[in-house]
Amino acid sequence: MKSPKHVAIIMDGNGRWGLKKKKSRNFGHSEGVKTVEKIIEESILNKIKYLTLYTFSTENWKRPKKEISFLIYLLEQYIDQQLSKLVNKNIKLKIIGNINKFPASLKTKLIKAEKLTSKKNKIQINIALNYGSKEEIINSVKKTINLSIPINEKNISQNLYTKDIPDPEILIRTGNRFRLSNFLLWQSSYAEIFFVKKLWPDFNKKDFRNILDKFKSTRRNFGALK
Repeated sequence: MKSPKHVAIIMDGNGRWGLKKKKSRNFGHSEGVKTVEKIIEESILNKIKYLTLYTFSTENWKRPKKEISFLIYLLEQYIDQQLSKLVNKNIKLKIIGNINKFPASLKTKLIKAEKLTSKKNKIQINIALNYGSKEEIINSVKKTINLSIPINEKNISQNLYTKDIPDPEILIRTGNRFRLSNFLLWQSSYAEIFFVKKLWPDFNKKDFRNILDKFKSTRRNFGALK
């Protein structure tokens, strides 16, 4: 089999990694950004067209205010430092989720980043921000009803944040946790799921390549007998 078109990742374990290093949870979040860069590079090398990163969930608002503020700061810093590089590297950035709850400064930068990279096509990085799959599905059903069109799989899919994006063939979760945490529940119905013991900052290119190799050797029947 060829490399997948779409890989989705739950980047879990940043905070625990920081504490494990006898530093702060925020230190772990900062180090996690470095891993993001490595995995983007490896995705491009393997000709993956879509990479979806679970960055901030609808449930993450329950965290301490200081940690939320730092995560927002990291997002703004990432865009400030990486936007020109994304453009030069032909990388498209798309936000999935409801960003209205974020500060105006971050929303402005996110919208600008999407606009400036909208025509890029080497790889599309989907950043899941204030994202929750249950809320996404409910909103899609409401939109479908308001449009007075049949409630079926095709129409619900077309009203999700991920419309026009193929479903992920691979879903990876780091951090030694074995759950999906309200991430791409509709889209991942036939994804090959890989749970990784390593915390996200320790996840590396070799780990990623090993998962891609396992995927290539997996027979995917989608419920049929072949």
